[in-house]
Amino acid sequence: MASLPRPDDSGSSPGAPGRVRPAATVQFGQHPPARRTLLHISDTHLLAGNVPLGGRFDTAANLTQALIAAEATGIRPDAIVFTGDLTDLGEPEAYTALREAVEPVAERLGAPVVWLAGNHDERPALRRDLLGLEPTQEPVTGVWDLGGLRLVGLDSTVPGWHHGDLDSAQLDWLRDVLATPAPLGTILALHHPPLPSHVPLFDILELRDQGRLAEVIAGTDVRAILAGHLHYSTSGTFAGVPVSVAAATCYTMNLARAAVDVNGMDAGQSFHLVHVYDDTITHAVVPVLQAPTADVFSAEWVERMSRLTPEQRLEAFSRKPH
Repeated sequence: MASLPRPDDSGSSPGAPGRVRPAATVQFGQHPPARRTLLHISDTHLLAGNVPLGGRFDTAANLTQALIAAEATGIRPDAIVFTGDLTDLGEPEAYTALREAVEPVAERLGAPVVWLAGNHDERPALRRDLLGLEPTQEPVTGVWDLGGLRLVGLDSTVPGWHHGDLDSAQLDWLRDVLATPAPLGTILALHHPPLPSHVPLFDILELRDQGRLAEVIAGTDVRAILAGHLHYSTSGTFAGVPVSVAAATCYTMNLARAAVDVNGMDAGQSFHLVHVYDDTITHAVVPVLQAPTADVFSAEWVERMSRLTPEQRLEAFSRKPH
């Protein structure tokens, strides 16, 4: 992929006026710091009154732990992207609880929140209680300019069903959006990933007619696709574009079982840190867990390395002891 133009080296983002990200003072490797960063979270599945999901999963507590972990990374994202199944039953109270949990964190991070619909959501309540819009069945879509990086949110939900689809009107809209390239390219986000799954139940509930989406994005500046739905982290390519699926915060699928016997477990929750560079995009899986952690590396260690020349850094850290 060819390097993209550099429209803004100030670190500011039109999507978040007045916010400046800390600049990296030293480049340790071949790649300069990421141009934009995203926090990608999926499948929160909140329920009104925090009723345990399936009688066993505390979705509100699990979301809180994920948000604490996200904030602890120190990331200052250009956007926080939720790729659907925000609630489990589309209840207004659940959307209100979700907003109350997330908005204070987003405010501290100085980042806009992108809410996308999943098959467990209900468009009218989502539009009213999260977006402040008319409670209609209109698809929940949008375009965000994040300092030259274009984020396009799609709505792959089908009212009354759990499988996914994108109708002709939405695909025509997407085609018009992509007709003009963005300075740092485009990332698409939707709930149902355009990928196969080795777990049978998910292929029944897949995004249908994927070839139509492939035709729309062919030859455009789409650099990555973010999705959820599967409750496990996976990746692949679609029409030559990398696809990254974030696991859920509510519960994840226990893949350490035969595919026909895969079920949910209250473990393995995670979110993704998306770093957008000039010539690539990375998707780091961040586990949400409490575990003993070593203390070998630190900000002080990085600062000490920064005072060395590249050759001295290799001597200090790369050379094996004799």
